[in-house]
Amino acid sequence: MTTETNPQTTSDADRVLKELSSLYPTLTPQLKKAADFVLEHPVEVALLSIRKSAETASVTPSTMTRLAKTLGFERYDRFRQLFQEAIHTKAPSSFSQRAESLQHLASNNTENNVLSEYSTATFNNLEHFFQTETLEKIEQAAPIIVNARKVFTLGLRDNFACAHHFAYVGQIAFPHIQLIRGDQGTLLSELAVINEQDVIVVFGSDPYAIDTVNAINIVREAGAKIIAVTDSLRSPLAGDAAIVFTLNNETPHFFGTLVPAIALIEALLSVCVSLGGSEIVRNIDQFEENLRRLGGYYTP
Repeated sequence: MTTETNPQTTSDADRVLKELSSLYPTLTPQLKKAADFVLEHPVEVALLSIRKSAETASVTPSTMTRLAKTLGFERYDRFRQLFQEAIHTKAPSSFSQRAESLQHLASNNTENNVLSEYSTATFNNLEHFFQTETLEKIEQAAPIIVNARKVFTLGLRDNFACAHHFAYVGQIAFPHIQLIRGDQGTLLSELAVINEQDVIVVFGSDPYAIDTVNAINIVREAGAKIIAVTDSLRSPLAGDAAIVFTLNNETPHFFGTLVPAIALIEALLSVCVSLGGSEIVRNIDQFEENLRRLGGYYTP
């Protein structure tokens, strides 16, 4: 359980949110409503009184207090203080002004309203990505990936594109990265070889593919480390994960955007390469040389 001793950093708030995510399936319906509010609006937890937070979450103040006690806090105000300390450490974003400019342009150009909304949503999603908290998690995840026996990447349905991109680009430098395809009934066979020395990078957002959820439950039992790239700490992929990246995927498009996930993949693999030493450079050089030798690149 969380203790009240010296919570001083943003990672302490992250730790509490992660613990809440793991406990979420065991909570009562009223505590789940309170947890929904905390997981989705941690900044508002810091800014609002317990009464206002309870009102916004559609629960009673005593429910908010019970949730705090469930997480090991004797008083709600100490729970709230943890989030107040966290938001003071956040770096200001330079994307918000650009997003406001796009909104202003959209109001003066109704013909391109959809494209303007899409541009604004994309900038907002990337604004959320380029926060100190996410960049710190990338620094934590990179050595886990580099030092693992094997790294498996999993994403089904639309998220297969993310898993494939991670595996294709990652394998150029790191041969121990492997894509889980899960097609033609092979998913269980591919999962069976994973053990506690391995890492799985999983991609998924609401609505979560049931096969992905079931696969992660199997991986948890195998003891492998999980790096989850998802949309919420309430995600079934987030529980017991070593690292959870929560990405915004809001868009005027009818389907969730993959742009933030692709940005994360490229940033994460870049940091991994920076840690890999000369062997990684040789792997990349050999890959490119083989493609050129076999005529893989177009030459005018």
